[in-house]
Amino acid sequence: MFIKIVLLFSLIFCATALNAAGFTKSASTKPMLVQEGPQKEWCPVCGMSIEAYYKTSHTSKIHDHKNRQYCSIRCLAVDMQEYEIDADDIKVVDASNEKLIDASTAYYVVGSDIRGTMTKVSKLAFADKDVAEEFSIENGGEIVDFKTALKMAQDSLQSDVAMVQNKKEKQIYSMGKKIFEKRCKKEIDINAYLEINELKAALKEKSFCSDLKDSELQPLSLYLWEVKRFGDTKGVDVIEVSKDEKCPICGMFVYKYPKWAAQIFYGEKHFSFDGVKDMMKYYFLHKDDISKMLVSDYYSQKAIDSKEAYYVVGSDVYGPMGDELIPFAKESEAKTFYMDHKGTKILRFDEITEMEIKKLDE
Repeated sequence: MFIKIVLLFSLIFCATALNAAGFTKSASTKPMLVQEGPQKEWCPVCGMSIEAYYKTSHTSKIHDHKNRQYCSIRCLAVDMQEYEIDADDIKVVDASNEKLIDASTAYYVVGSDIRGTMTKVSKLAFADKDVAEEFSIENGGEIVDFKTALKMAQDSLQSDVAMVQNKKEKQIYSMGKKIFEKRCKKEIDINAYLEINELKAALKEKSFCSDLKDSELQPLSLYLWEVKRFGDTKGVDVIEVSKDEKCPICGMFVYKYPKWAAQIFYGEKHFSFDGVKDMMKYYFLHKDDISKMLVSDYYSQKAIDSKEAYYVVGSDVYGPMGDELIPFAKESEAKTFYMDHKGTKILRFDEITEMEIKKLDE
């Protein structure tokens, strides 16, 4: 009887704390952040604060070891289009006690009165089915498992992305542009960062902009990452990739990673890759009738002949698919990068073997 009373009290307490009027998605205690480095505070997909949207936060692993943390299941769904993510590695924050739990065992309340994070339909997870049911009674919505919630997020992804993009184009980009033009240094090297959260951390830590408030960080980051980044290479002979081109090796959209773009041409036909590693995998399978191979110089972003480049291997800088061969037009710059980023060797094109490529995936 005592246990039942305690359980009932707990459910009543949770229901009171989790009703729509008093519910917030931000962390009430110190959040569990699983990513490494100063960028760990933000979602690598959209740049949103993990702490501010902690109760809809999910985590995963890419390249078998690198932790990722998202503001929402929507951003997880976006990342799953780009990376091979093991569903067994996905965790979610329990909206009631704010602990990370296995997503596969969670009970999701979808379509409640709580606003969704980066989506029209909210999806909140709970470890305890009774707590999920009480939340549903208080706030509406239906209870589903993780597989169903993820499928819903994937099915609505196109409309959710369009909804968010519309808001960016109407409000966010113009705000970010004003901040950049009035208070920031113009020589920010946007292409020096692989993810938007890395750029955001640099903007916060370094003296790129004067008197930058936390509320200004997101619009500025979005403008730089999604607008200015694609205009910075005008006048430079860069590899051009259309938005519908996917890497034939990993299936990722190449245009999202212009810093790593590489191409193989067979006459007028070509294939684009999100890094030299995947380009070489394709090259070893399809060597015949190649008319041209291009890679992107790491520093200048200039398109260079793959056979003239110098490649740094084993550095602490990762590409979209993990360990990479990082190309440079000049041997001196390759050596500098090699020293600064703990490279293990510098190779010319003819020295790249299938074994070297296999080692990068180990």
